[in-house]
Amino acid sequence: MSERRIGVCNLCEAICGLELTIDGRDVVGVRGNPADPLSRGHICPKGVAIADVYADPDRLRRPVRRVGDGADARWEEIGWDEAFDLVADNLARAVNEHGDDALGVYLGNPNAHSLGSMTHGTAMFKSFRTRNRYSATSVDQLPHQLVAHLMFGHQLFLPIPDIDRTSWFLVIGANPMASNGSLMTVPDFPNRARELKARGGRMVVLDPRRTETAKIADEHHFVRPGTDAWVLLAMLHVLTTEARPDGGPAVASYVDGLATVVDLVADFTPERAEAMSGLPADEVRRLARELVAADAGVVYSRIGVSAGPWGTVCQWAVNCLNILSGNLDRAGGAMFTSPAIDAVGTGLIGRGHHDAWRSRVRGLPETAGELPVSALREEIETPGEGQVRAVLTVAGNPVLSTPDGPRLDEALRGLDFMAAVDIYVNETTRHADVILPPTTALERDHYDLVFHLLAVRDTARFTPAVFEKDADQRHDWQIFREITLRTTARLERKAPLKKRLVQRARLTASPTFLITQLLRRGSSGVTMKKLRARPSGIDLGPLRGGQLPERLPATSKRIDLAPALVVQDVARLAAVAAPEGDELLLIGRRHKQDCNSWMHNSERLTRGRPRHQLLMHPADLADREITDGTLVRVTSRVGSVEVEVVASDDLMPGVVSLPHGYGHAKDGVLMTRSREVPGVSINDLTDPERLDVSGNAALNGVPVAVTAC
Repeated sequence: MSERRIGVCNLCEAICGLELTIDGRDVVGVRGNPADPLSRGHICPKGVAIADVYADPDRLRRPVRRVGDGADARWEEIGWDEAFDLVADNLARAVNEHGDDALGVYLGNPNAHSLGSMTHGTAMFKSFRTRNRYSATSVDQLPHQLVAHLMFGHQLFLPIPDIDRTSWFLVIGANPMASNGSLMTVPDFPNRARELKARGGRMVVLDPRRTETAKIADEHHFVRPGTDAWVLLAMLHVLTTEARPDGGPAVASYVDGLATVVDLVADFTPERAEAMSGLPADEVRRLARELVAADAGVVYSRIGVSAGPWGTVCQWAVNCLNILSGNLDRAGGAMFTSPAIDAVGTGLIGRGHHDAWRSRVRGLPETAGELPVSALREEIETPGEGQVRAVLTVAGNPVLSTPDGPRLDEALRGLDFMAAVDIYVNETTRHADVILPPTTALERDHYDLVFHLLAVRDTARFTPAVFEKDADQRHDWQIFREITLRTTARLERKAPLKKRLVQRARLTASPTFLITQLLRRGSSGVTMKKLRARPSGIDLGPLRGGQLPERLPATSKRIDLAPALVVQDVARLAAVAAPEGDELLLIGRRHKQDCNSWMHNSERLTRGRPRHQLLMHPADLADREITDGTLVRVTSRVGSVEVEVVASDDLMPGVVSLPHGYGHAKDGVLMTRSREVPGVSINDLTDPERLDVSGNAALNGVPVAVTAC
């Protein structure tokens, strides 16, 4: 007999509420939960596919040990104790014999979506004391975090567009129609965009591709990849020369560095922006003037900008535009959330830092406690003191997700030992000696610690596990606990006894217990008892304005408009010459059916019209005498791939596009449906030498040549 249960989709940042129909241990129906105060009944194709992950026959449920290599490798199930000891023995051996930095750790994107990873994973990684910490952050949002740290005093004190009340919305290098919002948790974006238009508002999109979001916008303008910084600085130039330059008297009372900003942008004219970006100077001026004139306006930029060569400058410029136009901390502008558990205000997530240490080989600075993942391959390959000899990956697939994947793929083969916490044998974990699989989303409790911080409305929701785990399964937090305690017990250089006892106590408490305690400390009045009584969630209302300067994390309670690091990078930007020649620039592409590299094993998400192809403007095809629909070779400085090309006038001339997360046909990958999905990895072409000042990979705007095969 079937029953209805409340669930949550944690596959992307939208954290949509679900209504599940359950028959025994099977999910027989999934729909959006109309009672959820944030997602309002919205669901995208990924939400339905959460049932596919749970039921996937390729999903690992018990630990496995690899025997053999490559296509000849086979996997043997082993017991949990044996697996934990095998991992602890080898991780500790690497550290004891070669030092703390001989251990490398990589965290994939799903860690931010798991309560257990947020409560227990951080403790595990800190216990290792290695500087070789890497994650998907440095191929994603690192510029946002660095700029927030430098300007506001905390890496996750991020301004969020108040889309529900804005009247003018400028979207740059973002595609929320496909992503459901990113660093802007905005489920039901299609309806929210319609509501924006219904109240007389406007949405303008700047992007080198006419994206799904651009197609519903009031305006779309092409911008050459990697040149957004000139456009944004030119808008600041217009704002500081024509309009109010201080954001109004209230904001002016708690900002520093305005005069420096005015000087920095003095030479970044709209005409210069046009020469670099292709966006006409008159349009740049008009957009800047409309932002200032709007009753409530906001500028939002995301991964298309962050994963470019000037991501940090761009995110700084976006903040400056929102501040100096008078749109920070006010309804309809760029606002700050007030979650029931304030991970920023409570110090649950650290403030962040930059350049506390550097990578061994290239001397790249850390940001937010991590080195750029673009450096991982060389840290494994290069001999000497501090060489990475053992790696632990958690819910990640850097072979497909990070620059120059083939070189990293080869480097992983040469490790002394590798372990993975993952539910699949994928392109990366196939190199692991041991894989420890955690439960999936439907088998564990969930409260979102990260994305309530980034949401367009303040809500709170606790979702108990839909299914109890089997006796021989382990939650991720239980895996983290055992790896930590067993590995640290084997280290020759141990932490002080008091620290170890505190660590053991924290790791023993369940995530749900910790959330209960954190709610009690909050000021919202939300308790675990109230959340259990209202499983669809509690609405805490629209984002609140007028919180600054009191809520600023900076000890000075002031905003730094001109951080030294940014000032230096703007000077570097000023020296860049206008582009010459007719080389093609490669950008990525997002689909609402995809979730990075790991949802292609769902048949329902991969059926239908293929979407793996290289998109190319018809004029560029004609110039190269390439026929639409044929196989082409795409070549960059680091690699080459062969893929089908499709003509599309949705692309700016001179730009080509490949989607991220494809390229599964590798020996040893045990994901049946994924291996059948055509396509190549864009990260066979991206360049680990192309980095933003934050250390974020510049995945967009990669110079390539396209030729017929």
